[in-house]
Amino acid sequence: MVEVEVAEANSARSSSGVLLGLFAVTCFSLTLPATRAAVPELGATTVGLGRAVIAAALATIVLVVRRERLPARKYWPGLAIVSLGVIVGFPICTSFAMQRLPASHAAVLVGLMPAATAVMAVLRAHERPPRIFWLGCAAGVVAVLIFAAVEGAGAPQPADALLLAAVTLGGLGYAEGGRLSREIGGWRVICWALVLSAPILLVPVVLAWPADATTVSPKAWLGLGYVSLVSMFAAFFAWYAALARGGVARIGQLQLIQPVLTLGWSALFLEETVHAITIAAALLVIATAALATRLGRPQTITASAPLPSEEG
Repeated sequence: MVEVEVAEANSARSSSGVLLGLFAVTCFSLTLPATRAAVPELGATTVGLGRAVIAAALATIVLVVRRERLPARKYWPGLAIVSLGVIVGFPICTSFAMQRLPASHAAVLVGLMPAATAVMAVLRAHERPPRIFWLGCAAGVVAVLIFAAVEGAGAPQPADALLLAAVTLGGLGYAEGGRLSREIGGWRVICWALVLSAPILLVPVVLAWPADATTVSPKAWLGLGYVSLVSMFAAFFAWYAALARGGVARIGQLQLIQPVLTLGWSALFLEETVHAITIAAALLVIATAALATRLGRPQTITASAPLPSEEG
């Protein structure tokens, strides 16, 4: 009887992880278009790092209201990795890339995120996936490079390298954040990562802040507001909780729908023309990422009974 109840609890927990993951991916799918809308007027540094400073202010309020204590020192290295990956690395790389590339182009390269997240989850869990897993990842990288070369008139552009770096760092931050979330709770992971990194980011953000903010259009402010309040804060509450409940690699597969959503948002809000080759490349990247992610699913990361730290 007890085993049945535990199985039902784990199933419900896993299902809630999927729902939370879908919500987070939908929020994340608007990140590139919002960044593209804000960067031309506010600059890459303001958008890439300013979002974290703004989100850190909200995180501070949450931690103070809940009277949270500083995490144990054993969690600090993990929080530093989360900060490097999703608070600094991914945002700043994509912000600089968005100065030169349309959001629809970037969506294709960011389509490698599920495979990158799975790779990082495997490495952090010390798994030994089959060779075909690495072949699937390699196929995705090749597909992206071919697309970048075609779009770049024969050679990938420097901004493409920034996007690949963003994917790598983002996958690292997702995997590490998912691992930590199982121990201290997803909302604590993102809140503490933001608060601990804010003092370092504040100086460059202040220096890069526009001298006359009144000349910035509402569109640019709206883009910054979205990536700060939603992409960098609210969406991560749901995302890390989803990774903790459903497993990093398994829930990471939900990111496969993100490029398609981003292409739609880019056409709708930025009026970008989405070419057939872009759609084809996105579908190819999604297919290879799905293969790599499924084959590389770590068996040690599974849904478990609720953790007091996550629920508290």
